[in-house]
Amino acid sequence: MHALLSAFAPIWILTAIGYAVGRSGLLGAQAEAVLGRFVFHVAMPAALFTMVSGARLNTFANSSMVAFAAGTALVCGLGFMAAGRLFGRGTADRAIGSMTSGYVNSANLGIPVAVQVLGDASFVAQIILFQVLLVSPVVLALLDSGTGAGAGSGKAVVFRRMLTMPVRNPIIMASLLGVAASALGLRLPHALAHSCDLLGAAAVPTALITLGLSLNSRPAAPGSAELAQNTTRPGRTARREVVVTVALKTLVQPLTALAVGGPLLHLPEHQLLAVVLCSALPTAQNAFIYAQQYGLDTRPARNAVVASTVVSMGTLSLATWALGTTGP
Repeated sequence: MHALLSAFAPIWILTAIGYAVGRSGLLGAQAEAVLGRFVFHVAMPAALFTMVSGARLNTFANSSMVAFAAGTALVCGLGFMAAGRLFGRGTADRAIGSMTSGYVNSANLGIPVAVQVLGDASFVAQIILFQVLLVSPVVLALLDSGTGAGAGSGKAVVFRRMLTMPVRNPIIMASLLGVAASALGLRLPHALAHSCDLLGAAAVPTALITLGLSLNSRPAAPGSAELAQNTTRPGRTARREVVVTVALKTLVQPLTALAVGGPLLHLPEHQLLAVVLCSALPTAQNAFIYAQQYGLDTRPARNAVVASTVVSMGTLSLATWALGTTGP
């Protein structure tokens, strides 16, 4: 339990600092929007390029990733359907619902948890690549089509936006450039690489500060045609939405990974623990940043990040106790 508390502490501290700064008004009324744009357009692309360009892309093909991907695909699909059928969300907000249900906090929480419980973070690195290269582009494509197509724009315009999205979206562009650099074995000059490292290191703490700032805010910034109906939903419905999302994230996803990795794939004990533990990680703050940058109602994503982080302390502890902590 001490290991989990140590891993969670920076999340709560930085979020609390963001909340305190927001309450004080120190950074002004536009701080949340400006910091969110900085994370999305500058710091996060730098971090993703650095991580992907230095990774080996042939690490995806293994049974552990199959089990993790199965859980992710199921809950993302369920989250997408629940956001639409149960809560009347449009396409873009359904994409955020899908992401909050299945996109795990693999970097700033997954790595310390894996190091403390599993002894290494090699599997977390594979998960980061999986989410960056496969899950994020799908979510961003749905967000782009749901917020940028517009009524009457025509199929040709929508298709053109889909083709040009990698150029217009810094997250996807940075990931693709990282893939190219990794495949070609290219390395940046030391000064440039170090600059990217420093810039990328600002992504997680700034995102957490932004998350804390948002806890003071009212409805999300304008920008989506769906926003008006989303910000007027009753509090009980909003709470139900968070409950469904957190249940999918912290219960259904790890249980699905357990079912696929255990009875179906017969993973060794340590690999099964790694898959279940990583599947039980809470929602990544990326979901909140994406919702903010696409002008959507940020409250469901924000609340899901906070609530799943609280609940996951219990589910992570339970998974560690049930499946053991012995190394391979």
